[in-house]
Parts: sequence; C-alpha cells; structure tokens
Amino acid sequence: MALRRVTIQDVADACGLSRNTVSKVFNNRGTVQETTKQLVLKKAHELGYFQLYSEEAMQPELRMRSIALLTRHMPTDYHFGTVFIPAFAAHLSRAGYTLMMYEISEEELRQGSLPARLNPEQTAAILGIELFDRDYIDRICSLGLPLLLVDGCCGAATSLMACDSISMENLAGTVALTEHVLSKGAQSIGFVGDPDHCNSFHERWIGFSTALSHAGLPLDREFCILDPDSSPYDDPAWLLVKIRRMPRLPDALICVNDFVAIHVMTALKQLGVSIPEKIMVAGFDGTAQSAVVEPPLTTVQIPGAEIGRIAADVLLNRIANPDRAPLSVYVKSTPIWRETTNRKP
Repeated sequence: MALRRVTIQDVADACGLSRNTVSKVFNNRGTVQETTKQLVLKKAHELGYFQLYSEEAMQPELRMRSIALLTRHMPTDYHFGTVFIPAFAAHLSRAGYTLMMYEISEEELRQGSLPARLNPEQTAAILGIELFDRDYIDRICSLGLPLLLVDGCCGAATSLMACDSISMENLAGTVALTEHVLSKGAQSIGFVGDPDHCNSFHERWIGFSTALSHAGLPLDREFCILDPDSSPYDDPAWLLVKIRRMPRLPDALICVNDFVAIHVMTALKQLGVSIPEKIMVAGFDGTAQSAVVEPPLTTVQIPGAEIGRIAADVLLNRIANPDRAPLSVYVKSTPIWRETTNRKP
C-alpha cells in the first residue's frame, strides 16, 4: 500500500508558513526572503516532498514513472540547484513523474556502485547534479537509461559523452566580467578557484584566459589562487595567506563563484583593503547573497528555475525518443554590474 503523498500544505504546516508562500518557493514566483526559501527547501527534503512514495511501497507501474536524481552533495544555499530542483520536480510532476533523490556516498563513488535503494529496472531516467567523477559518470551511462547531466566533469564539453547535458553558459559571462574590469582600468587581474573542479569552473577559467589574451595581457598565475576545490576557500584566514603571497595586490580578482568571491571580500576587508577603490572583485552564479553583501557583488546571474524546466523537457524528450542523438544544452547567463567593480577608470 502506497504511503500518503506529502503535500505543499504539509510542508507549509511544518514550516509555520502559508501554503501560498511555500508555493511561491517551489514555483520561483513572487518575492520570498532567502532564509525562508532555505527553510522551505530543507523541510521539503526532510519530509520527502519530492520523494512522494517510499520505494518499497510503490506499485511497479508507479516505480517506472520515477526519475532518480543522483548527487554527491545536496545543493547548499549558494548553489543554483536550490532553485533548479523545485522547478525541475514541478515540471516532471505535471508529466506524471516522481523525483527520487539519492546522495552518493564516498564508498559508492569509489566502488562505482549505485545507491542500494536505486533499482535501475524500476527507474525511467537519471538526472546527475554535482557529479564530476568521469569514471562514475561512465558507469551510469553503461546502464542504458536516459541520463541528463547538469554541468559535468572538467573537460566534459570537449569529451564524447554518451548522454545529454545541460549547463549555464560560462564562457561569455566570464569574458564579459573580465572585459568589464579591464574597461575600468584594471591591468593586473587574478582568478580565484579550482579550474579543474568541474566543467563550469573550467569554462570560466577559459573565459578569463581568453579575455586577457584578446586584451594583449599576460595570464599571471602569481595573482591567481588555483588550489583544489577541497581547499578551505570559505576560510578568510587561508585566503589572506594566499593573497599576501602575491607579489602585490592585483587590480581585480575574478572569482569562480559568489561563494568564493564573498569570502575573498571578507579576507580583503580584514587586510584593510577597500573594494572597489583598491581592488575590484567579481563572482558568478547570481546568488541572493551577492546582492546583500557590502558592497554588493558584481556577478553573473544563472537562470536556475529556467534551466530546471528546460532540463525536465530534455529528459522527458529523451525518454520518449531513446535513440535520438545526445544533446548538449547551454542556457544564457546574464552579467549584473554592481558596486564591487564600480571604479572610475
């Protein structure tokens, strides 16, 4: 017998909010405070809102209407997935599919095994988000199930992948950021973040490098912080050590995302450096935090909800047309110019 379906009202009651507010969060409509959004998404995950039925209780015909979301790490409040997942799930739900979420353990990743609860024969398709291990991706591809990757491993854009993929556009956005600080008089520019962590980070590094090349400027790694993504980029003290090792303070730092940029700003403030007067800073992702940090952060806005809806369409089309050639979809991102790069040239 199937378990009772978790409803929007259940989530609203658990959060102490109105049904209308929770609906706004899931549909990315209206204005809802970021702290409220995070509360709703966290409670929805705890209650199993997107995992509408238990796998043991689900009837076979319903199991085949399930989409498995595989991830190494559930998205945090800095990740566009917090907007992507509700939009993706809502679009699937209207098509009669249920989203089942699985967080892959370190052991499962190392062994190349699927989560124990996931039965490929009872799954219609797989969505991969925050999956950047090429060997593990190849393992999933070998299952023969429709697979859509959000972003992907480093170099995925130049690899022959046996699956569909969708991503925010990264190259043009980072070229625009770099050209913008150049137009503000920057001559020495650094990059902060691990270019080899994932495909989007790698493409942002390529965009940065390309813009410098077009301007006839050298890429000086002495002004860059390129340590592995596992490094403590959220630790201002660690960032301060890296910044102090630079030959001098560069005119601007292009950061791989807003999360890194905001912590870089904290480190610079502790160093007594004014932004943007002494150094300009830019991020990427267009998170809510980028608008409220002081000064407000120049960034590139990722249309997370729209990517979620497009991703659902791509995966549903793949289910209906399994022999179609693999697609690689990029969705345009939009630069937002704010105070951290508002320096008079």
